[in-house]
Amino acid sequence: MRLVLFDCDGTLADSFGLICETMRRCFVSAGLPEPELAATQGIIGLSLDRAIHQLAPTLTLADLPGLVELYRQEFHKIRAEGTFPERLFPGIEPLLRRLALRDDLLLGMVTGKSRRGVRLVVDAHGLEGIFPVVRTADDCPSKPHPAMVLECCAEMGVNPSATIVVGDAVFDMQMARAAGADALGVSWGAQDPATLLASGATTVASTVGDLADRLDAWMARDPEAVPLVSQSV
Repeated sequence: MRLVLFDCDGTLADSFGLICETMRRCFVSAGLPEPELAATQGIIGLSLDRAIHQLAPTLTLADLPGLVELYRQEFHKIRAEGTFPERLFPGIEPLLRRLALRDDLLLGMVTGKSRRGVRLVVDAHGLEGIFPVVRTADDCPSKPHPAMVLECCAEMGVNPSATIVVGDAVFDMQMARAAGADALGVSWGAQDPATLLASGATTVASTVGDLADRLDAWMARDPEAVPLVSQSV
């Protein structure tokens, strides 16, 4: 049995607009300078407290819980407005459904979202039952700590050497490597292919079709063999 663990924001769902606008409103409401767009995109995938602290390192640890709560309030306001829907990237839904039909493969999600955030995405796109194992910022230390991967592997009874993490951020690749899993980057998210490869990705997919092919190649190889060889992207 193999296990594929997907990041959510920037990998499965196009959440950039929603996250960046929420963070902007959060900082404005708190009387803080607006973070630059590139800086906000660079922290997507981290847990909220770490993300906010990275954007505003002068904040004290005591300040963070209030900012996290403010972010969540702004997030739900924006979702209610419907201005920034979290759409799945084209081709992701059929890929997930095809993979879920395999009897030699399990799917999971490892994300900096909250449990509630994951539920909103799953419900919005009818993905109930696709991910039998999920770890979020409510459950584990922030990426790149390996706990999300290791806990998913333990729950599903799959060795990390038979597991691959699919993500768009440096933190995803580092988390996978720290857990002893393979790391597969996607180029349509937070970081460019060169950055993902330098952070531990063994290969980077440029399209969803390419991702499907690279997952098929990973499934075909011996889990005890050398990692999937990186290809041009």
